[in-house]
Amino acid sequence: MARFIFITGGVVSSLGKGLASAALGALLQARGYSVRLRKLDPYLNVDPGTMSPFEHGEVFVTDDGAETDLDLGHYERFTGVAARKTDSVSSGRIYSTVLEKERRGDYLGKTIQVIPHVTNEIKDFIKIGEDEVDFMLCELGGTIGDIEGLPFFEAIRQFSQDKPRGQCIFMHLTLLPYLEAAGELKTKPTQHSVKELRSIGIAPDILVCRSERPIPKKERDKLALFCNVRPDAVIAAEDMDSIYDAPLKYHGEGLDQAVLDAFGIHPAPKPKLDIWKDVSERVHNPEGTVKIAIVGKYIQLEDAYKSIKEALTHGGMANRVKVKVEWVDAEVFDQADAAPRLAGYDGILVPGGFGERGTEGKIKAAQFARENKVPYLGICLGMQLAVIEAARNLAGIKDAGSEEFDQERGDKRFTPIVYHLKEWAEGNRTIQREVGDDKGGTMRLGAYNATLKEGSKVAQIYETTKISERHRHRYEVDTKYRAQLEKCGLIFSGMSPDGRLPEIVEMPDHPWYVGVQFHPELKSKPFEPHPLFRDFVRAAVGQSRLV
Repeated sequence: MARFIFITGGVVSSLGKGLASAALGALLQARGYSVRLRKLDPYLNVDPGTMSPFEHGEVFVTDDGAETDLDLGHYERFTGVAARKTDSVSSGRIYSTVLEKERRGDYLGKTIQVIPHVTNEIKDFIKIGEDEVDFMLCELGGTIGDIEGLPFFEAIRQFSQDKPRGQCIFMHLTLLPYLEAAGELKTKPTQHSVKELRSIGIAPDILVCRSERPIPKKERDKLALFCNVRPDAVIAAEDMDSIYDAPLKYHGEGLDQAVLDAFGIHPAPKPKLDIWKDVSERVHNPEGTVKIAIVGKYIQLEDAYKSIKEALTHGGMANRVKVKVEWVDAEVFDQADAAPRLAGYDGILVPGGFGERGTEGKIKAAQFARENKVPYLGICLGMQLAVIEAARNLAGIKDAGSEEFDQERGDKRFTPIVYHLKEWAEGNRTIQREVGDDKGGTMRLGAYNATLKEGSKVAQIYETTKISERHRHRYEVDTKYRAQLEKCGLIFSGMSPDGRLPEIVEMPDHPWYVGVQFHPELKSKPFEPHPLFRDFVRAAVGQSRLV
């Protein structure tokens, strides 16, 4: 039977609850325990799949095809535990399930209310898989006091009462602001945050206090006194140079010990932290720097490409270099030459995206990388646009385009190299979709197998010809142009097992030019860098003078 840790936030958002949860999960693993991490989000969207990246950052996709919050990426990167559909839920999904049950008559004509029907649904979700692990960590999105979060706070309060004493604890993450004029850290916002939490029946067992400066003992004692927690359960969380310092920093502050103490686990198993010491050493002691340009359309919010940025960092760690990521707005190239802006980069990455905006700029970036022999990695749309570029400039199909963005502007005078996928195999069943279907959850989502061409660059990189990667897309490259493109040097080196859907393209006569239909960044970890990112950065190192 799992022990439950509920992680809540106060004062302000974006304090790093997801990172703290992931680091704690890693520390519990280091002590020999099994863990699973979950995210409870109060927003009314059924999932983040239809939300703009500007609204909520990237959408993290699980093997079983769930579109989830980006914090699940932190969970996977720090623990290596593959997330599942049952590890992410929103108010929208909870209410949707309750209303579906009401329509079916499952409630036998009762009046449907937040308590008990909504809160019971949340509690049922939290219980899923509780017999599988030693610790279940549940992070609540938002901050205490948010009106949409109240059902979740009430549900976890009830949940802790339903369980035997000592099986649930609460960890509250807050901010200690520093006032320059007064020259001191202020504890009052945290006191008010805890007061708000206690007013709904939840008393925190552990306080994690974010601050820009060290927290003096006087302030820690004050927080312990007024917030009714043990002094050794007031954990300082200062700003870090790298997120991968978090496990060691939190261990140094005693977070994992405070958690075990709160559960009454004595004696506590000693942690084995060698893996995180190696990760930290690689982050802080690179032997050079490489510059990678990410040519995207959501660059104003870096969280839109969170997993890509972290996967590049992992690739750098594997090659003992620091990867300096620079964000390049694809729209700049729509009307301008890409060469002056892209010259000097050791590698170019074009990520996924939806819609027409910025696509011509991304095509120019792919062309620049191809013509100038700069290592190129195209992901999802980045692969499709690389194929369109080759079709236009190598295969002579001047009007090559995609149904996705050409239909948006009503232009029917194009050759659809990329088309809307209406049918594909998922295991033993066939999935069918139409252009007019609802947008949410209707893409090719989750893990699919691919077969790699013997002797290809990607087969060498993966060191196998059978792989499984995660997808999130509606459009596919049309194989009827395969022979024409391969004759020009763009090889289809990875295909779906039935040979119908292209998964990878590459250019053998280029130092490193690879496009993939899937999202390899979602499976990369600091202690296990994804092979494609590891090799892409290796190629960039070869291109660089290692500044």
